[in-house]
Order: sequence, then C-alpha cells, then structure tokens
Amino acid sequence: METLKKIRKINLLNRKRIDPGKFIYTGDPRTEEIEISQFKYNREECLENNSISPDNLEEFGTGNYNYWLNVYGLNDPDTIASVCKKQGIHTLAIQDILDINQRPKFQEFESFSFLTLKSITPADKDMVTEQISFVFGERYLISFQERKADYFNHIRQRLRDDLGIIRERGSDFLLYAMLEAILDNYFRTITLLDNEIGNLNLTDMRKMSSPDVLGIIENHKKFVHFVKRSILPIKEFTLITEREESKFIQKRHLKYFLEIKDLCLTLVESCDALLSSLESNTNLFFSIQGHRMNQIMKTLTIVATIFIPLTFIVGIYGMNFSNMPEMKWRYGYAMVWLIIVLVSLGMVIYFRNKKWF
Repeated sequence: METLKKIRKINLLNRKRIDPGKFIYTGDPRTEEIEISQFKYNREECLENNSISPDNLEEFGTGNYNYWLNVYGLNDPDTIASVCKKQGIHTLAIQDILDINQRPKFQEFESFSFLTLKSITPADKDMVTEQISFVFGERYLISFQERKADYFNHIRQRLRDDLGIIRERGSDFLLYAMLEAILDNYFRTITLLDNEIGNLNLTDMRKMSSPDVLGIIENHKKFVHFVKRSILPIKEFTLITEREESKFIQKRHLKYFLEIKDLCLTLVESCDALLSSLESNTNLFFSIQGHRMNQIMKTLTIVATIFIPLTFIVGIYGMNFSNMPEMKWRYGYAMVWLIIVLVSLGMVIYFRNKKWF
C-alpha cells in the first residue's frame, strides 16, 4: 500500500513533465475489464447496446439521434485513450479523466465541454468515493466512471420506457439528470452522516466518552470538508451556464441547471451546519472532560481536607508521651474515635451546606 501511494504521488507530481501523448491512470490497480454501453435515442425510438468493443466503436452519427456512451472502468489507459481519440477528445481532457486526484472542474474546448467531479455512494460502514467525468457536445454525452455503480439506472429505465421528457431533449438535459442523481447521493450521504453525529450523544453525563470519539469527530470533519470541496465546482459550473457561457447548454434548459445550483447551495449549507455541529461536539467533548476532571479533583480535595484534622488528632495521640493523661484513661480510646467521627460529620455537613458537592 505504501508503494502504491508513492507511485500515485510520483504520477501526480510528474504529470506536467510526461509526454502529452502518454496517459497514466492514478487510481488503484484493478483487474476488471472495461465495459462500454451506448444509448442511441430520439423521441420515437431508443436503441441500447451493452456490449460495445473499444475496437468497434465508431464516431457518433449526424442523424436525428442523441447519444449517450458510458464507460465503466479507467484502469486501462490505452483503451480509454483509444475511445476518447475516436470521438476527438483532447489529450488534456484524457489526462484529467485518468487522473482521479484531479480537482473537480469544468472546461470548454472547441468541439466539446468537459466536466469532472467526485461522486459518493453512501454505505452503512463507509462512504465510497469515485471520480466521474463527462464529455458532452452537440447531441452526445460520454460518461467515464471508475467503477460499476447504479447511479444512473433510473435514467436508463426512463430512456427505455420513454418516461418523462428525457428522450425529447438533448444531451445537456441528460447531463442535468445525471448531476441530479449524483447530488441525490450527496444528500443521502449528508443525512447518514448527520445521524452518525447525532448518535455520538456527548450530552449524556452518565456515560464516559472515550477518547476515540474525538478521532471520529475529526474524521467526520475531514469528510465533510471533502464533500464541500466536491460540491463547489458543480455550483461553479451552474454559474457558468447561468451566464450562458457554455455553448452546449440550450437556453430552454437553463432553468434545470439553476435547480442544480439550488441543490448545491442547500448541500453547502448542510455541510456548514454539520461542520458547526462537529465543532460544537469537539468543544463539548473537552468541556465534559474538564468538568469530569474538576469533579474528580473536587472529590479528592474534600476527602483530603476531611482527613487533615483526623491525621492531626491521631498524630497527637501517636506520640506516646508518658505525661499524656488520656493515655491511661479508661475511655480515652473511645473518646478519640468519637471526636474523629464528630469532626468528619461536621465537615461533611459544612461542605454540603456550602454546596461543594
């Protein structure tokens, strides 16, 4: 694992120095074969092909069809480069597709637009993140996913069954539907994370909070920051479309991308709320630990204070001087114990009246 991290770091640092015609996948090595599927559709029909070979891939036609080409897997850079070059995708975009450490961004090229972002799949024990890249132009969209997932199954079903208006619209509307699906996973992730934070229950004073809780809180903070950084570029993309600076987004579809912007703003606000809650939990954790330490120190101080006069009393009668009259008194021992008990009770009552415990 350490070697892999070093290789990925070297790849990231040397990316600007390598041959522009050479492509490197910076993710974990995988053995799965790349899968390519295609939807060719218009208002009247939808043709689906789930077993396309990279060698048989052709350029998109110029007829009255929209095209959606989806690629699962990025572990074979040569195959990805071959698919991209057949569609006229620039080498810089190919490098960004294969570089999973790439910051989410949007970029316009002469014949297509490029958008890369991070997606999250919520799970019970962990959150699976991956990079998804989109290349879209006039009447076509190509999506590149690190691994096979079910983000867009409902979109495929809508295309097959002609549900809604998706088959009547262009590739930009298809992009909107995909972004909405990705953001929906973000909302589910934020909800799960919010529930986990609520389960920490630091306010229960009857339970001792483990120091591990602080590590959990810090991990949650890092993850929320990651989510926020991943969402902001999507919002930036919607701002570009709002200013009508993207030539492949139709004006009639701008309202849909404004909806995506609103979803991004809601997610960012949710992230800020979670970060505020986590920061409050951190402060609460230290406050509770400080309060418990004060309680312990107060208890120890009271016990020590009570035993100071008792120690003085027994110290006097432990000197064994022969001229001490109580030494030969029949009730001397009982009287000392009576004094000890009365002093102890008196101090306890005094401390209780002072509300020191």
